[in-house]
Amino acid sequence: MKARTLHAMTIAGIVALASTFVSAESDRAATTPADGHKTWTAPRTPDGQPDLQGYWNSQTYTPFERPAELKDKAFFTPEEAEAYARRRQSQFENQSADDIHYDNAIWQSEKTKKRASLRTSLVVDPPDGRVPPLIAEAQQRQDAQAAARRANAPHAYDSVQNRPLAERCIVWPHEGPPMQPVGYNSNLSFVQGPGYVVVIQEMIHNARVIPLVDRPHVGAALREYYGDSRGHWEGDTLVVETTNFTDKTQFRGSTSSLKVTERFTRTDPDTIVYRATMEDPHTWARPWTIEYTMNKTNDPVFEYACHEGNYGMQNILRAQRQAERKTSEQKPAPARSGETGTNQ
Repeated sequence: MKARTLHAMTIAGIVALASTFVSAESDRAATTPADGHKTWTAPRTPDGQPDLQGYWNSQTYTPFERPAELKDKAFFTPEEAEAYARRRQSQFENQSADDIHYDNAIWQSEKTKKRASLRTSLVVDPPDGRVPPLIAEAQQRQDAQAAARRANAPHAYDSVQNRPLAERCIVWPHEGPPMQPVGYNSNLSFVQGPGYVVVIQEMIHNARVIPLVDRPHVGAALREYYGDSRGHWEGDTLVVETTNFTDKTQFRGSTSSLKVTERFTRTDPDTIVYRATMEDPHTWARPWTIEYTMNKTNDPVFEYACHEGNYGMQNILRAQRQAERKTSEQKPAPARSGETGTNQ
């Protein structure tokens, strides 16, 4: 049996099993401690896992890194956060009016339905809200890659294989790990069954199967686009460690030595706090962490038939062929034998 078929059957089996589950506790279960204040208790699946199931949305206007003008300001006031979100939305709307751009305000408008985050960056560690600088080895690697891209520029549109993985609908960088908020198609679905958590992402087509097992990662010779994940529960928090990445899916310059540790914590009926720490001794001098919230939504995850309907790729290559023909037609005809090509 092919690995792809087995993988599909695994997902189908987990989804079918989990579809029969009903939470053992109410979504709004609460206890009353001695101080009299109610605290929310995460519901459980029938096999005892904290229940993350449902549809969630990860959109946010919070920038990945803290803007330089905000310096040491880690949090907005509520008024500043709302004003920042309105300003970003206005920028998208103006872009939509001025430019023919795919990622325009129509696709971004869902963000306005989510409460504004008070954070000034997704990066929460280091405290300055910035990704640690690349070490010398990584900078040299990036410079060499940039030089190779420049040298290959005349052939960048020669074939489908020369285009980036996301453009070819193979891997979308934001799917992770680490998972990052995306501008549109940003809904997710969590499905759980005994021994597994599955994260189904709307962007492109990814269904990420996370086994809850106490066993080592696969051997070092096996490398995957999304890495090899292993999950376990620490209280009500799902902790997922992912290694064994391929060097074809670099994250901000990382190598195949990247290790990502994610933490999913459902803090109330409508919120999952997502936190991810990245480590790569060949890229950054220290680990660093991002954090943001996923908000519950009633909107389902729709099929994103990226590869099957990838007319964009056909049009990209077709437009390049047309540009090449136009350039060829504009070139002057070669001079005949004995002609100098100038007026006498």
